[in-house]
Amino acid sequence: MNLTPSYMKLSDTGELQSRAERMARMLKKCALCPRACAVDRTSGELGECKAGAGIMVSNAFLHFGEEPPLVGMGGSGTIFLTHCNLRCVFCQNFHISHIGHGEEVGADELARMTLQLQAMGAQNINFVTPTHYAPQIVEAVAIAAERGLQLPIVWNCGGYESLPVIRALEGIVDIYMPDKKFFDNDS
Repeated sequence: MNLTPSYMKLSDTGELQSRAERMARMLKKCALCPRACAVDRTSGELGECKAGAGIMVSNAFLHFGEEPPLVGMGGSGTIFLTHCNLRCVFCQNFHISHIGHGEEVGADELARMTLQLQAMGAQNINFVTPTHYAPQIVEAVAIAAERGLQLPIVWNCGGYESLPVIRALEGIVDIYMPDKKFFDNDS
């Protein structure tokens, strides 16, 4: 069984960086999720998710409370991102997802965080609520891969990505972990 993260092949061929550049253009007329706000996040406009062009990180740490296969012996290298494209009224991370408590970082700093989690013994890099930051995350993964990141990428999302984003992430994300919210009020 090959345990090499899927993005390594894309990194070796230069395709990972090319995808990061193509995805960055998606921020000019945002349609990262099906809400398709079409705001220009690069000029400071905010859409339904309330995220701008920078990436907001609430916290990054080794998480031992995730699903056991993700935790392994070293923990899941979890990076909690602020804001959210779903805005669920029952959100367990309201202070992160709705209020936006966190610190703005660039792709270089996010890459450094992934490498630090790897050095701490993380089993994977687990991006929590990543959808609205997909272009910035891909850029950070491209940078981190060039600097030695070799952990699988977990996309721990609400499952509300646009089809172009899902296609762009093919070969980058190793584990998709969408949360099932609810189907209807009678479920």
